[in-house]
Amino acid sequence: MAHIVIMGAGIGGMPAAYEIRASLSKEHQITVVNAVDYFQFVPSNPWVAVGWRQREDIVVNVAEPLRRKGIAFIAKGVTAIDAPGNTLTLESGEELVYDYLVITTGAKLAFEDVPGSGPIAGHTHSVCTVDHAETWWAEYQAFLQDPGPIVVGAMPGASCFGPAYEFAFIVSADLRRRKLRHRVPMTFVTSEPYIGHLGLAGVGDSKGVLESELRDRDIRWVTNARTTRVEAGKLFVTELDDQGAPRKEHELPFKLAMMLPAFKGVDAVAAVPELCNPRGFVLIDEHQRSRKYANIFAAGVCVAIPPVEVTPVPTGAPKTGYMIESMVSAIAHNLAAELAGKPATAKGTWNAICLADMGETGVAFVALPQMPPRNTNWFKKGKWVHLAKIAFEKYFIRKMKTGASEPAYEKYLLKALGIERLEKRDVP
Repeated sequence: MAHIVIMGAGIGGMPAAYEIRASLSKEHQITVVNAVDYFQFVPSNPWVAVGWRQREDIVVNVAEPLRRKGIAFIAKGVTAIDAPGNTLTLESGEELVYDYLVITTGAKLAFEDVPGSGPIAGHTHSVCTVDHAETWWAEYQAFLQDPGPIVVGAMPGASCFGPAYEFAFIVSADLRRRKLRHRVPMTFVTSEPYIGHLGLAGVGDSKGVLESELRDRDIRWVTNARTTRVEAGKLFVTELDDQGAPRKEHELPFKLAMMLPAFKGVDAVAAVPELCNPRGFVLIDEHQRSRKYANIFAAGVCVAIPPVEVTPVPTGAPKTGYMIESMVSAIAHNLAAELAGKPATAKGTWNAICLADMGETGVAFVALPQMPPRNTNWFKKGKWVHLAKIAFEKYFIRKMKTGASEPAYEKYLLKALGIERLEKRDVP
């Protein structure tokens, strides 16, 4: 009998628990460890921030759904990993011994990289957690009574740009509904070298489409933006040229600002000798296994993926839901093979597929493979994306409640439509 411990109960950890349970016989024990007792559907956080969703709409208490599947759950943070000793130390001081460890912790939000940023000790907001989204919503109430400038974007080193675009468009749409948009100057500030880069060197006509959408909504932008510090009501940005030399200094006023931070590995993971790169992301082989520790696997935002290209201001490569679920599926197959005495052969399909809401419409892109040149380089806009994201939100949350182990999220969209159809024409 083996004991498999999964660190994290997010978009990687919960599917990992369900898929690994479905892949293994009941003699093997599975335990999920997470700092909080709930799963949150992170892609819906921009909607929470403007009041289009409530916390209870996107949060699932996970202990009971996991128990029904025969999976143990511990709602405690991990403070240390003894990889040679196969032991986790929990925040309570308890120790948890494992035979295999699956790391799906997501990332640490590196607000400390930019002085004055962050929703707790700083002056900017985030939509990376439901708590952060609720903090924006709380301040948004007073803002609506006395509107002013808004700044939205992504800090140097950020790798998840889609939610920044989503948030800018969603806030703009919400303000229009309230007949307040004309009173709110908006600026999009991004470390990308151009609009629509997305950490992927662009996908299809992402540059043209997103520039057009920003213009249509009267949202100004600054690219190659190295945000250097934030003060109350002011964002300080050095705009670089294509060679990385300073081009212009910006001092952008705001009443509210949402700037996505760069990511790092969480402390307990980053501290394990030879497990991670200098930023704390887990170094894995093609089978999602640690290069140093044969009984440790990792999936999702916590894994190390090199940037698609060098940019004047550092940018990282995103990890979308489709990619994360393919990593999780590979781990489930490889653990089953390992426990059956067979070699691990499954590989995740590291392709980028994303649905981004824009309020009334949305954009979707498919980059197969993620690193160019690509076999499929597809980027489209339409109201169907807005509707599809709502449908996937409901589907994925239902999956977390019921323990369904079938593919979901963007992976389900791709399966339903067929990649050939995506390549040939727009989705109706």
